[in-house]
Amino acid sequence: MTIDAQKYDKIARTVFAPVFPLIADQIVAYTGMIQGTCLDIGCGGGYLGAALADKTDLFVRFFDASPDMLEITRRTIAENELTERADTLQGNVTAIPLPDASVDIAVSRGSIFFWDDLPRALTDIHRVLTPDGWAYIGGGFGSKAITESIVSEMKKRNQGSDEFRDRVRRNLGPESCERFETALKTAGLDRASILHDEEIGLWIVIRK
Repeated sequence: MTIDAQKYDKIARTVFAPVFPLIADQIVAYTGMIQGTCLDIGCGGGYLGAALADKTDLFVRFFDASPDMLEITRRTIAENELTERADTLQGNVTAIPLPDASVDIAVSRGSIFFWDDLPRALTDIHRVLTPDGWAYIGGGFGSKAITESIVSEMKKRNQGSDEFRDRVRRNLGPESCERFETALKTAGLDRASILHDEEIGLWIVIRK
C-alpha cells in the first residue's frame, strides 16, 4: 500500500499529537521498560518512539518500509535532539534486518493494520526480542476522550464523512481482535496477551 508520507505526517503532527505521549506512558507503565533498545515498527514520522525516548533512557531504532517516512523521522530525531540516541532502519516487518535477540522492546502504533502476513510478522518480532523482552503493538488513541476528539476533527476535515470513524471501529473492533488472537496461535506465541477496551484501544503484548 502506497502512503502519501507528507499528507499522513501532517495529520500525525497535528490532529494525533496528544496521542503519542499518552501511549508512551501506558507502554512504560505496563512493561516497565526504560533502558535498552526500542524498535519503533512502522514508525511513520517517529512520534511514538520520540515520546518514549523523552520519558526513558531507551535507544530508539525507527523502522519503516517507506524511505519517505524515514526522511520525516530523521527530522523528528533532529527536532527532539535524539541524534545520539536514535537511528533509522528500512525494511519489512516480516523480515526485520536485525540479529536475533537484539531488541529489548518493540512498539508499533497503527502499522499492524497494514500487515498482510500477521503471523509471520509476529514471529519475526519475537525473534528479534531479547530474553524477557517485550512487544507492545496495536492501535488506539490513548483514551476514549481523545479518540472522540480526533474522530470529530477528522469528520470536519473529511467534509462530514464518517469514513475515519468507521475505520477506527473496524480496526479496534472484535474482528481485529479475533484476527490478532488467530495470528498469535498460528505463530505459536504462548507468552502473549491482548489488551482491548474503549480507553486504550487494541494491543498485542508479547513477553519473550
